[in-house]
Amino acid sequence: MEPMDTPFDRRAVRHHRDRAAATTADVADILRDAAERLLDRLDDTTRRFTRALDVGGRGIVAPRLRARGIETFATDLSPAMAARAGAPAIAADEEFLPFAPASFDLIVANLSLHWVNDLPGALIQLRLALRPDGLFLASLPALGTLAELRTALTDAEASLTGGAAPRVSPFPDLRDCAGLLQRAGFALPVADGEDITLAYANPFALLRDLRAAGETNAVALRDRRPPPRALFPVALASLPARDGRHPVTLRLAMLTGWSPAPSQKQPAQRGSGQISLTEIFGDGSPPISNK
Repeated sequence: MEPMDTPFDRRAVRHHRDRAAATTADVADILRDAAERLLDRLDDTTRRFTRALDVGGRGIVAPRLRARGIETFATDLSPAMAARAGAPAIAADEEFLPFAPASFDLIVANLSLHWVNDLPGALIQLRLALRPDGLFLASLPALGTLAELRTALTDAEASLTGGAAPRVSPFPDLRDCAGLLQRAGFALPVADGEDITLAYANPFALLRDLRAAGETNAVALRDRRPPPRALFPVALASLPARDGRHPVTLRLAMLTGWSPAPSQKQPAQRGSGQISLTEIFGDGSPPISNK
C-alpha cells in the first residue's frame, strides 16, 4: 500500500499509463492541442535550444521538439508510454530523475506532473537538470478541471450511498502554480491559465477518453471496491447539457520558469533608485489652476 501521507498511488499511475500506451491515439487531438499551446511559448523567446527533455509527453511532445531541430530525450513512468516518444527514451520516475545536473537547456512536461506526490521536489530536480538560463515549460490541470464531472459524481454517490469517495484527482489552484516554481528555485516564474472545453454528445465517451489517456483514478484513498452499478449512469445523466452536448472543462496551468543564471536580468536592490519619487509626483501639494 502507498504511505498515507502520499495522495497518489504511483503503482496505479504506472499501470494506467502502461495500459493507455495502446489507446493514446484515441485522444491524440486533445493531447496535441494542449502540447501545441504549451510549445507556442518557444516562439516567444529568441533563445535557441539544442538539448531537450520531454517528461511524460505520451509520444506527442518529443517529435515536435525534434522537428524544431532540438536533440530530444524522453522519459515516462511507464516503459510502454516512454517508447511512444521514440529513441532515445527511458522509463523513469519523475520523483527520482536519473539525469546529471545541467544536462538540458530545455525541459517540457506536458500534462505529466499532476500525479506526482512531491511536486516541489520534482520541480527542484527538473531545475537542477537544466543548464544555467535553461527553460522549463509545463502544463498542469488546474483547479476547475473536470469540475462538472466531480460535482456529478459526488452528488450521485451521496444520493445512492449517503457518502462519496474521491474519484477525481485534486488539482492545484492556478494562483499557487507560480509560487511552486519560485519555491523550486526557478527564475522569472509565470503561470498562465488556458481553458479547453470539450463537448460530448454521449457523456460516457468522457470516461472512455480519460481511460484512453491514462487518467483514471489513482488517488491513494480511493475506494477499491466496485462502485455502485447505478453511479456512473446517474452521474453522467446529471451533467449539464447545452445544444444537445455535455461541455467539460480542462483548465490548464501553463508554467514557464528559467534556471537561474548570472546573465539574467535581476530586480534592482532596495534603495538603489537614483530618482526621487518627489521629482516625479511633486511634494504632494494640490496642482495650481489658472482657471
